[in-house]
Amino acid sequence: MTAPAALTGLSAFPLTPIRDGSLDEAAFDGLIDRLVTAGVDSIAPLGSTGVGPYLSVGTRAFVARAAVERAQGIPVIVGIGALNQRDVLANAAAAEEAGAAALLLAPVSYHPLTADEVVELFRAVTSATDLPVIVYDNPGTTHFTFTTDLYGRLSELDGVAAIKIPGLPLSAGEWTQRVADIREATAEGTAIGVSVDAYGADGLLAGCDGWFSAIGGTLPEPMLAITRAAQSGDAYLARELSAELQPLWDLFAAHGGSLRVGAAIAEHLGLVTGDSLPAPLRGLDAEAKRAVAEVIDALGLR
Repeated sequence: MTAPAALTGLSAFPLTPIRDGSLDEAAFDGLIDRLVTAGVDSIAPLGSTGVGPYLSVGTRAFVARAAVERAQGIPVIVGIGALNQRDVLANAAAAEEAGAAALLLAPVSYHPLTADEVVELFRAVTSATDLPVIVYDNPGTTHFTFTTDLYGRLSELDGVAAIKIPGLPLSAGEWTQRVADIREATAEGTAIGVSVDAYGADGLLAGCDGWFSAIGGTLPEPMLAITRAAQSGDAYLARELSAELQPLWDLFAAHGGSLRVGAAIAEHLGLVTGDSLPAPLRGLDAEAKRAVAEVIDALGLR
């Protein structure tokens, strides 16, 4: 079975820019317009890059509506993860009402969740919506570790359409085996998406259906170039284009991921005004921002 169109290709994760404690609507609209112009395959607001769990249910509903309204028909995949299952369900209902194409569910927790609790969370969501649900495996933010067996259990739920797996530093053969193992463990037709941007090319070349790209929400064009090369079967070009971005990947590694670096890039390019992260999150310091700007300028990224 072929993966749904909304779950293939490049899914770009935009920031949710904050200004003076509230959503910067103009900046958010500009980020969505940028993705539409680039021609990404789907837009995924309110994931880890979009800091969904830091926002109220009402703000998240507004963001979902704004994204769909400006997406010009590009599928919108809305992040719905929250600490409380009540809020998860409210987020799912708001996203469905807004016209989202799919839901992205991360098992957010304060007290560590058990595998059974995660299964029941997904069961509650899939029972409450007709939208396809994507399993969002992001141990760096949720501190929950999925197993391949758990992927399989979740894929058996009616409504779970895809698994987003985190990228790892594996050889090409190990990547191919990893994707094959997940396909064998999951229900027929379950799409697989790769995340962690440094491994986007590796995951796509190993057979993943899509790339869930954090920095693609700010810099869509180079990520689209990698995606299209991989989709066309040009492994050399896909890996070469990714290797050219190694200084960017190094920044992510140095600063604990893409969020703060992505916000600094958006600020450097004039896409957001000042520090755009919700408190208590803070942007990079001035010296680190200068280093980010130097890399962006040296790579010619705009």
